[in-house]
Amino acid sequence: MSLTNKILLGMILGIFLGSLLNNFFQGDLPNFIAFFYELIDAIGRIFLSLLKLLVVPLVFVSLVVGVSNLTSDKQLLSISSKAIGLYLFTTALAIVSALFVSSFFDMAREASLTSTSSFEQNAIPSLKDTFINLFPSNPIKAMAEGNMIQIIIFSMLFGYGLNKLSSETSKVKSFFFDLNEIILNIVNFVIRLSPLGVFCLIFSTFSSLGISIIFTLINYFLIVVFVLIFHALFSYSFLLITLAKVNPLFFFTNMREAILFAFSTSSSSATMPVTLKTVEEKLGVDKSVSSFCIPLGTTINMDGTAIMQGVATVFIAQVYQVDLSMMEYLMVIITATLASIGTAGVPGVGLIMLAMVLQQVGLPVEGIALIIGVDRLLDMLRTAVNVSGDATISCIVANSENQLTRKI
Repeated sequence: MSLTNKILLGMILGIFLGSLLNNFFQGDLPNFIAFFYELIDAIGRIFLSLLKLLVVPLVFVSLVVGVSNLTSDKQLLSISSKAIGLYLFTTALAIVSALFVSSFFDMAREASLTSTSSFEQNAIPSLKDTFINLFPSNPIKAMAEGNMIQIIIFSMLFGYGLNKLSSETSKVKSFFFDLNEIILNIVNFVIRLSPLGVFCLIFSTFSSLGISIIFTLINYFLIVVFVLIFHALFSYSFLLITLAKVNPLFFFTNMREAILFAFSTSSSSATMPVTLKTVEEKLGVDKSVSSFCIPLGTTINMDGTAIMQGVATVFIAQVYQVDLSMMEYLMVIITATLASIGTAGVPGVGLIMLAMVLQQVGLPVEGIALIIGVDRLLDMLRTAVNVSGDATISCIVANSENQLTRKI
Protein backbone atom coordinates (compact mmCIF):
# COMPACT_ATOMS: atom_id res chain seq x y z
CA MET A 1 0.00 0.00 0.00
CA SER A 2 1.10 3.56 -0.66
CA LEU A 3 1.71 5.85 2.33
CA THR A 4 -1.41 7.88 1.48
CA ASN A 5 -3.61 4.75 1.52
CA LYS A 6 -2.08 3.66 4.82
CA ILE A 7 -2.86 7.09 6.33
CA LEU A 8 -6.41 6.97 4.93
CA LEU A 9 -6.90 3.45 6.35
CA GLY A 10 -5.61 4.61 9.75
CA MET A 11 -8.02 7.54 9.70
CA ILE A 12 -11.07 5.40 8.76
CA LEU A 13 -10.24 2.78 11.41
CA GLY A 14 -9.75 5.53 14.00
CA ILE A 15 -13.16 7.10 13.24
CA PHE A 16 -14.94 3.71 13.23
CA LEU A 17 -13.36 2.18 16.34
CA GLY A 18 -13.37 5.47 18.29
CA SER A 19 -17.06 6.10 17.58
CA LEU A 20 -17.85 2.45 18.44
CA LEU A 21 -16.06 2.78 21.80
CA ASN A 22 -17.89 6.02 22.60
CA ASN A 23 -21.25 4.57 21.61
CA PHE A 24 -20.95 1.39 23.71
CA PHE A 25 -19.29 2.70 26.87
CA GLN A 26 -20.26 6.42 26.95
CA GLY A 27 -16.95 7.34 28.58
CA ASP A 28 -17.22 4.70 31.37
CA LEU A 29 -14.53 2.29 30.19
CA PRO A 30 -13.69 -1.08 31.83
CA ASN A 31 -10.14 -1.21 33.21
CA PHE A 32 -8.64 -3.40 30.46
CA ILE A 33 -10.12 -1.19 27.69
CA ALA A 34 -9.15 2.00 29.55
CA PHE A 35 -5.52 0.77 29.56
CA PHE A 36 -5.48 0.37 25.76
CA TYR A 37 -7.28 3.71 25.31
CA GLU A 38 -4.61 5.49 27.39
CA LEU A 39 -1.86 3.70 25.47
CA ILE A 40 -3.31 4.72 22.08
CA ASP A 41 -3.85 8.28 23.32
CA ALA A 42 -0.22 8.42 24.53
CA ILE A 43 1.12 7.22 21.15
CA GLY A 44 -0.98 9.85 19.36
CA ARG A 45 0.32 12.61 21.63
CA ILE A 46 3.93 11.46 21.15
CA PHE A 47 3.47 11.51 17.36
CA LEU A 48 2.03 15.04 17.57
CA SER A 49 4.95 16.11 19.77
CA LEU A 50 7.42 14.74 17.19
CA LEU A 51 5.74 16.81 14.48
CA LYS A 52 5.69 19.95 16.63
CA LEU A 53 9.32 19.32 17.59
CA LEU A 54 10.31 19.92 13.96
CA VAL A 55 8.30 23.10 13.40
CA VAL A 56 10.59 25.77 14.91
CA PRO A 57 13.91 24.42 13.55
CA LEU A 58 12.29 23.77 10.16
CA VAL A 59 10.84 27.30 9.90
CA PHE A 60 14.06 28.95 11.03
CA VAL A 61 16.50 26.92 8.92
CA SER A 62 14.38 26.67 5.74
CA LEU A 63 13.59 30.39 5.82
CA VAL A 64 17.24 31.33 6.40
CA VAL A 65 18.28 29.09 3.48
CA GLY A 66 15.47 30.40 1.27
CA VAL A 67 16.14 34.10 1.89
CA SER A 68 19.92 33.64 1.58
CA ASN A 69 19.30 32.20 -1.92
CA LEU A 70 17.31 35.19 -3.20
CA THR A 71 19.01 37.12 -5.93
CA SER A 72 17.94 40.60 -4.77
CA ASP A 73 16.20 42.62 -2.06
CA LYS A 74 13.50 43.39 -4.61
CA GLN A 75 12.66 39.68 -4.93
CA LEU A 76 12.23 39.36 -1.14
CA LEU A 77 9.89 42.36 -1.09
CA SER A 78 7.97 41.00 -4.08
CA ILE A 79 7.45 37.52 -2.59
CA SER A 80 6.44 38.81 0.86
CA SER A 81 4.00 41.47 -0.43
CA LYS A 82 2.30 39.01 -2.85
CA ALA A 83 1.99 36.31 -0.18
CA ILE A 84 0.51 38.62 2.48
CA GLY A 85 -1.86 40.24 -0.04
CA LEU A 86 -3.11 36.89 -1.35
CA TYR A 87 -3.58 35.43 2.13
CA LEU A 88 -5.69 38.43 3.17
CA PHE A 89 -7.69 38.21 -0.08
CA THR A 90 -8.52 34.49 0.32
CA THR A 91 -9.48 35.02 3.98
CA ALA A 92 -11.87 37.84 2.99
CA LEU A 93 -13.26 35.64 0.18
CA ALA A 94 -13.79 32.78 2.65
CA ILE A 95 -15.78 34.85 5.13
CA VAL A 96 -17.87 36.48 2.36
CA SER A 97 -18.80 32.97 1.14
CA ALA A 98 -19.67 31.90 4.69
CA LEU A 99 -21.88 34.94 5.37
CA PHE A 100 -23.59 34.69 1.98
CA VAL A 101 -24.46 30.97 2.24
CA SER A 102 -25.41 30.91 5.95
CA SER A 103 -27.74 33.91 5.63
CA PHE A 104 -30.10 31.78 3.47
CA PHE A 105 -30.69 29.17 6.19
CA ASP A 106 -32.42 29.12 9.56
CA MET A 107 -29.77 27.25 11.55
CA ALA A 108 -31.20 28.12 14.98
CA ARG A 109 -34.48 26.25 14.46
CA GLU A 110 -33.39 23.32 16.66
CA ALA A 111 -30.98 25.27 18.87
CA SER A 112 -31.45 25.99 22.55
CA LEU A 113 -30.14 29.00 24.43
CA THR A 114 -28.92 26.72 27.20
CA SER A 115 -25.67 24.83 26.85
CA THR A 116 -23.61 22.45 28.97
CA SER A 117 -20.44 24.06 27.58
CA SER A 118 -18.94 27.26 28.85
CA PHE A 119 -16.70 29.85 27.24
CA GLU A 120 -14.21 32.02 29.11
CA GLN A 121 -13.04 34.92 27.02
CA ASN A 122 -9.29 35.48 27.00
CA ALA A 123 -7.88 38.97 27.00
CA ILE A 124 -7.88 40.46 23.49
CA PRO A 125 -4.68 42.39 22.73
CA SER A 126 -4.97 46.02 21.61
CA LEU A 127 -4.08 46.96 18.02
CA LYS A 128 -0.93 48.77 19.22
CA ASP A 129 0.26 45.81 21.34
CA THR A 130 -0.51 43.40 18.51
CA PHE A 131 1.67 45.36 16.08
CA ILE A 132 4.52 45.71 18.59
CA ASN A 133 4.39 41.99 19.42
CA LEU A 134 5.00 41.05 15.78
CA PHE A 135 8.66 42.03 16.23
CA PRO A 136 10.93 39.91 18.47
CA SER A 137 13.01 41.45 21.23
CA ASN A 138 14.43 38.04 22.12
CA PRO A 139 14.63 35.48 19.28
CA ILE A 140 15.46 32.63 21.68
CA LYS A 141 12.32 33.37 23.70
CA ALA A 142 10.27 33.53 20.47
CA MET A 143 11.55 30.08 19.49
CA ALA A 144 10.94 28.65 22.97
CA GLU A 145 7.33 29.92 22.90
CA GLY A 146 6.77 28.94 19.26
CA ASN A 147 5.78 32.49 18.28
CA MET A 148 5.74 31.98 14.50
CA ILE A 149 5.45 35.61 13.36
CA GLN A 150 8.47 36.61 15.46
CA ILE A 151 10.46 33.56 14.29
CA ILE A 152 9.66 34.40 10.66
CA ILE A 153 10.80 38.01 11.03
CA PHE A 154 14.05 37.00 12.79
CA SER A 155 14.72 34.24 10.21
CA MET A 156 14.24 36.71 7.34
CA LEU A 157 16.67 39.17 8.94
CA PHE A 158 19.19 36.39 9.56
CA GLY A 159 18.81 35.07 6.01
CA TYR A 160 19.17 38.61 4.64
CA GLY A 161 22.42 39.03 6.57
CA LEU A 162 23.64 35.66 5.29
CA ASN A 163 22.69 36.67 1.75
CA LYS A 164 25.00 39.68 2.00
CA LEU A 165 28.10 37.59 2.82
CA SER A 166 30.59 38.14 0.02
CA SER A 167 31.99 34.61 -0.11
CA GLU A 168 29.90 32.07 -2.02
CA THR A 169 31.72 29.26 -0.19
CA SER A 170 30.91 30.65 3.25
CA LYS A 171 31.14 28.02 5.99
CA VAL A 172 28.05 29.54 7.64
CA LYS A 173 25.99 29.06 4.46
CA SER A 174 27.28 25.50 4.10
CA PHE A 175 26.35 24.80 7.73
CA PHE A 176 22.74 25.93 7.22
CA PHE A 177 22.37 23.96 3.98
CA ASP A 178 23.61 20.80 5.74
CA LEU A 179 21.38 21.51 8.75
CA ASN A 180 18.40 21.85 6.42
CA GLU A 181 19.14 18.39 4.96
CA ILE A 182 19.39 16.88 8.46
CA ILE A 183 15.99 18.29 9.46
CA LEU A 184 14.40 17.04 6.22
CA ASN A 185 15.76 13.53 6.94
CA ILE A 186 14.07 13.64 10.36
CA VAL A 187 10.85 14.82 8.67
CA ASN A 188 10.98 11.80 6.33
CA PHE A 189 11.41 9.47 9.32
CA VAL A 190 8.44 10.95 11.21
CA ILE A 191 6.25 10.81 8.08
CA ARG A 192 6.88 7.05 7.85
CA LEU A 193 5.28 6.73 11.31
CA SER A 194 2.23 8.73 10.22
CA PRO A 195 -0.31 5.89 9.59
CA LEU A 196 0.00 4.77 13.23
CA GLY A 197 0.04 8.35 14.54
CA VAL A 198 -3.02 9.33 12.51
CA PHE A 199 -4.97 6.29 13.74
CA CYS A 200 -4.17 7.08 17.38
CA LEU A 201 -5.09 10.77 17.09
CA ILE A 202 -8.39 10.14 15.29
CA PHE A 203 -9.29 7.27 17.63
CA SER A 204 -8.75 9.46 20.71
CA THR A 205 -10.87 12.29 19.27
CA PHE A 206 -13.88 10.19 18.29
CA SER A 207 -13.81 7.94 21.37
CA SER A 208 -14.06 11.02 23.62
CA LEU A 209 -16.50 13.08 21.52
CA GLY A 210 -18.39 10.45 19.55
CA ILE A 211 -19.91 11.08 16.16
CA SER A 212 -23.40 11.66 17.61
CA ILE A 213 -22.42 15.15 18.85
CA ILE A 214 -22.79 16.33 15.24
CA PHE A 215 -26.57 15.81 15.34
CA THR A 216 -27.12 18.28 18.21
CA LEU A 217 -26.09 21.13 15.89
CA ILE A 218 -26.69 19.47 12.54
CA ASN A 219 -27.77 22.61 10.60
CA TYR A 220 -24.79 24.68 11.76
CA PHE A 221 -22.39 21.76 11.26
CA LEU A 222 -23.52 20.95 7.70
CA ILE A 223 -23.39 24.58 6.53
CA VAL A 224 -19.85 25.05 7.87
CA VAL A 225 -18.78 21.78 6.17
CA PHE A 226 -20.44 22.79 2.89
CA VAL A 227 -18.75 26.22 2.76
CA LEU A 228 -15.36 24.71 3.73
CA ILE A 229 -15.56 22.15 0.90
CA PHE A 230 -16.87 24.76 -1.57
CA HIS A 231 -14.04 27.17 -0.74
CA ALA A 232 -11.38 24.45 -1.04
CA LEU A 233 -12.66 22.89 -4.27
CA PHE A 234 -13.94 25.93 -6.16
CA SER A 235 -12.22 29.08 -4.85
CA TYR A 236 -8.76 27.50 -4.73
CA SER A 237 -9.29 25.72 -8.05
CA PHE A 238 -10.24 28.99 -9.73
CA LEU A 239 -7.14 30.73 -8.32
CA LEU A 240 -4.90 27.82 -9.34
CA ILE A 241 -6.20 27.79 -12.92
CA THR A 242 -6.14 31.57 -13.46
CA LEU A 243 -3.09 32.70 -11.45
CA ALA A 244 -0.82 29.65 -11.25
CA LYS A 245 -1.77 27.78 -14.45
CA VAL A 246 -1.92 24.58 -12.36
CA ASN A 247 -4.44 21.77 -12.84
CA PRO A 248 -6.54 21.59 -9.60
CA LEU A 249 -6.93 17.80 -9.95
CA PHE A 250 -3.15 17.42 -10.07
CA PHE A 251 -2.83 19.84 -7.13
CA PHE A 252 -5.29 18.09 -4.79
CA THR A 253 -4.02 14.62 -5.78
CA ASN A 254 -0.47 15.55 -4.81
CA MET A 255 -1.62 17.39 -1.67
CA ARG A 256 -3.66 14.47 -0.30
CA GLU A 257 -1.07 13.37 2.29
CA ALA A 258 -0.73 16.88 3.72
CA ILE A 259 -4.54 17.30 3.75
CA LEU A 260 -5.00 13.99 5.61
CA PHE A 261 -2.29 15.03 8.07
CA ALA A 262 -4.03 18.37 8.66
CA PHE A 263 -7.38 16.64 9.20
CA SER A 264 -5.88 14.20 11.69
CA THR A 265 -3.78 16.64 13.73
CA SER A 266 -6.10 19.71 13.60
CA SER A 267 -2.92 21.78 13.55
CA SER A 268 -1.45 23.71 10.62
CA SER A 269 1.80 24.05 12.58
CA ALA A 270 2.12 20.32 13.24
CA THR A 271 1.36 19.64 9.54
CA MET A 272 3.85 22.22 8.30
CA PRO A 273 6.83 19.84 7.85
CA VAL A 274 4.65 17.67 5.59
CA THR A 275 3.20 20.70 3.75
CA LEU A 276 6.66 22.14 3.07
CA LYS A 277 7.99 18.82 1.79
CA THR A 278 4.91 18.28 -0.42
CA VAL A 279 4.93 21.78 -1.92
CA GLU A 280 8.61 21.53 -2.86
CA GLU A 281 8.83 17.91 -3.99
CA LYS A 282 5.38 17.27 -5.50
CA LEU A 283 4.19 20.72 -6.64
CA GLY A 284 7.54 22.08 -7.85
CA VAL A 285 7.63 25.28 -5.75
CA ASP A 286 11.17 26.57 -5.32
CA LYS A 287 12.58 26.61 -1.77
CA SER A 288 13.06 30.41 -1.91
CA VAL A 289 9.26 30.79 -2.20
CA SER A 290 8.00 27.81 -0.16
CA SER A 291 10.27 28.55 2.82
CA PHE A 292 8.59 31.95 3.17
CA CYS A 293 5.00 31.30 2.06
CA ILE A 294 4.31 28.09 4.02
CA PRO A 295 5.48 29.28 7.50
CA LEU A 296 3.73 32.63 6.94
CA GLY A 297 0.54 30.93 5.75
CA THR A 298 0.63 28.54 8.71
CA THR A 299 0.57 31.62 10.96
CA ILE A 300 -1.77 34.10 9.25
CA ASN A 301 -3.78 32.15 6.67
CA MET A 302 -7.04 31.22 8.41
CA ASP A 303 -9.56 30.68 5.63
CA GLY A 304 -11.14 27.71 7.42
CA THR A 305 -11.32 29.64 10.68
CA ALA A 306 -12.82 32.65 8.89
CA ILE A 307 -15.54 30.42 7.41
CA MET A 308 -16.37 29.08 10.86
CA GLN A 309 -16.55 32.65 12.21
CA GLY A 310 -18.86 33.79 9.42
CA VAL A 311 -21.32 30.93 9.86
CA ALA A 312 -21.06 31.08 13.68
CA THR A 313 -21.81 34.84 13.67
CA VAL A 314 -24.99 34.32 11.62
CA PHE A 315 -25.95 31.29 13.74
CA ILE A 316 -25.52 33.16 17.07
CA ALA A 317 -27.40 36.16 15.66
CA GLN A 318 -30.29 33.84 14.69
CA VAL A 319 -30.29 32.15 18.11
CA TYR A 320 -30.54 35.51 19.89
CA GLN A 321 -32.91 36.86 17.21
CA VAL A 322 -30.69 39.75 16.17
CA ASP A 323 -30.94 41.07 12.60
CA LEU A 324 -27.54 42.05 11.19
CA SER A 325 -27.41 45.04 8.84
CA MET A 326 -25.32 45.20 5.68
CA MET A 327 -22.85 47.49 7.49
CA GLU A 328 -22.50 44.93 10.30
CA TYR A 329 -21.84 42.19 7.75
CA LEU A 330 -19.10 44.41 6.29
CA MET A 331 -17.62 44.91 9.77
CA VAL A 332 -17.55 41.12 10.25
CA ILE A 333 -15.59 40.73 6.98
CA ILE A 334 -13.07 43.47 7.86
CA THR A 335 -12.62 42.40 11.49
CA ALA A 336 -12.15 38.70 10.72
CA THR A 337 -9.71 39.39 7.86
CA LEU A 338 -7.50 41.74 9.87
CA ALA A 339 -7.78 39.59 13.00
CA SER A 340 -6.24 36.67 11.11
CA ILE A 341 -2.93 38.55 11.25
CA GLY A 342 -3.59 40.46 14.47
CA THR A 343 -4.20 37.39 16.62
CA ALA A 344 -1.49 35.19 15.04
CA GLY A 345 0.43 33.40 17.76
CA VAL A 346 -2.29 33.93 20.39
CA PRO A 347 -3.45 30.65 22.05
CA GLY A 348 -7.01 29.60 21.16
CA VAL A 349 -6.85 31.91 18.17
CA GLY A 350 -10.07 30.74 16.50
CA LEU A 351 -12.34 31.48 19.45
CA ILE A 352 -10.53 34.76 20.27
CA MET A 353 -11.08 35.91 16.68
CA LEU A 354 -14.75 34.93 16.94
CA ALA A 355 -15.06 36.86 20.24
CA MET A 356 -13.62 39.95 18.50
CA VAL A 357 -16.08 39.59 15.61
CA LEU A 358 -19.09 39.13 17.91
CA GLN A 359 -18.13 42.17 19.99
CA GLN A 360 -17.74 44.25 16.84
CA VAL A 361 -21.38 43.66 15.83
CA GLY A 362 -22.83 43.71 19.35
CA LEU A 363 -23.63 39.98 19.70
CA PRO A 364 -23.26 38.21 23.09
CA VAL A 365 -19.86 36.52 23.37
CA GLU A 366 -21.34 33.78 25.57
CA GLY A 367 -23.06 32.49 22.41
CA ILE A 368 -19.74 30.81 21.60
CA ALA A 369 -20.61 28.19 24.25
CA LEU A 370 -23.35 26.91 21.93
CA ILE A 371 -20.87 25.78 19.26
CA ILE A 372 -17.96 24.56 21.39
CA GLY A 373 -19.31 20.99 21.33
CA VAL A 374 -18.78 20.46 17.59
CA ASP A 375 -15.86 22.88 17.21
CA ARG A 376 -13.23 20.16 17.68
CA LEU A 377 -14.61 18.12 14.76
CA LEU A 378 -14.95 21.19 12.54
CA ASP A 379 -11.41 22.20 13.48
CA MET A 380 -10.15 19.09 11.67
CA LEU A 381 -11.83 20.14 8.43
CA ARG A 382 -10.90 23.80 8.59
CA THR A 383 -7.24 22.91 9.23
CA ALA A 384 -7.28 20.84 6.04
CA VAL A 385 -8.66 23.89 4.19
CA ASN A 386 -6.02 26.17 5.73
CA VAL A 387 -3.20 23.86 4.62
CA SER A 388 -4.65 23.65 1.08
CA GLY A 389 -4.74 27.46 1.03
CA ASP A 390 -1.08 27.70 2.10
CA ALA A 391 -0.06 25.44 -0.79
CA THR A 392 -2.31 27.28 -3.29
CA ILE A 393 -0.78 30.67 -2.50
CA SER A 394 2.73 29.16 -2.64
CA CYS A 395 2.04 27.91 -6.20
CA ILE A 396 0.63 31.29 -7.28
CA VAL A 397 3.55 33.28 -5.85
CA ALA A 398 6.08 30.79 -7.30
CA ASN A 399 4.46 31.06 -10.75
CA SER A 400 4.56 34.89 -10.64
CA GLU A 401 8.27 34.77 -9.72
CA ASN A 402 9.11 32.09 -12.33
CA GLN A 403 10.06 29.76 -9.47
CA LEU A 404 7.57 26.97 -10.27
CA THR A 405 9.19 23.89 -11.81
CA ARG A 406 6.67 22.78 -14.43
CA LYS A 407 8.51 19.49 -14.94
CA ILE A 408 7.56 18.46 -11.37
